[in-house]
Amino acid sequence: MEINRRRFCQLLGSAMLLPQMTLAAADDSRSAQPMFASAAKDRSGQYHLYLIGQQGQVLLDHPLPGRAHHTEAHPQRPLLACIARRPGHFIDIVDYQQQRLVKRIIADNGRHFFGHAVFSEDGRWLITTENEINTGQGRVVMRSLEQNYAVIADYPSHGIGPHELVQQPGSSVLVVANGGILTHPDRGREKLNLDSMQPSLLRLDLLSGERLDQQQLPSDQHQLSIRHIDTNREGNTVIAFQYQGNIGLNLPLVGVHRPGEAIQLLRAPDPVNMAMKGYCGSARFDQSGRFAAVSAPRGDLISFWDLQKNQFISSIKSRDGCGLAATGNSAEFIISSGTGRCIRHNLQTGATTRQPQTLATAWDNHLTTVRL
Repeated sequence: MEINRRRFCQLLGSAMLLPQMTLAAADDSRSAQPMFASAAKDRSGQYHLYLIGQQGQVLLDHPLPGRAHHTEAHPQRPLLACIARRPGHFIDIVDYQQQRLVKRIIADNGRHFFGHAVFSEDGRWLITTENEINTGQGRVVMRSLEQNYAVIADYPSHGIGPHELVQQPGSSVLVVANGGILTHPDRGREKLNLDSMQPSLLRLDLLSGERLDQQQLPSDQHQLSIRHIDTNREGNTVIAFQYQGNIGLNLPLVGVHRPGEAIQLLRAPDPVNMAMKGYCGSARFDQSGRFAAVSAPRGDLISFWDLQKNQFISSIKSRDGCGLAATGNSAEFIISSGTGRCIRHNLQTGATTRQPQTLATAWDNHLTTVRL
């Protein structure tokens, strides 16, 4: 399904006139009606990047050359970056107002992407996590939008398997999740170093590449792969772990890191923790930066946390639910699933409601809030 620019603006304008759906954030006058973007697979097995409005209307349908993992929204321009699933080699940059592909970035020889990227807060750079295939070492690579996405910096991630990265709001600090798992494209997604893996959480200055801090887990927890993260304005990072050992040990699967401190593991009640099946797929702060959601798609479960108190709050069932995005309301999230559903959950009211939807599709792992 395609729409032209005039129709896009009509749809977007009509969505903004719906008072019952107003989600204005207190600290952002631009955020009145967030849209949501995600990669997905349609019923015929083809891959797409979709931008979805508040009433489930399709505002963008961009065909992809293969399966993607994460989509990142530019902070000022109507651009989306859609990153290939690991070990992938493409990033599509799409203008969702003009409905066109701006640039298809192809990984350099000897490199592949790890599924995640972030636009810098000032909008000048696209920053990716990458694998240097010959050495197995992770890299953090900056590309300039003004130079047609040319590489302008290439920093070590100081670890293996860097996956998600986020910029701490209001700072030049990048937070990078080094998953610790060695892979090689010739071996597909096979994990080659589970006995010796060393995941870490890296804080890196994006302007200089300086390593500001790096935290590792104790040796008896070294198989807790640090994969997905989110960071609030205070620099507190929520961590979603994927355990590579015996899940019967029921290790905690959520963590928090505060600058200058060690990573602190947070445990859900034992039945909830066991139901996560050792695998968390996404982590997101709400609009306030106090509450976090962590998905466990293998366990069909979403858990919610108060990171001001370091406490588990509650959980809900969501079949194959993985993608998470904050709405403009505090303590509220949108959740997407591989079954094609999207739901909204509000922690303050406890209400879970199904989002309007016009697509029959399987959403991929991550969901992104998009604001004009």
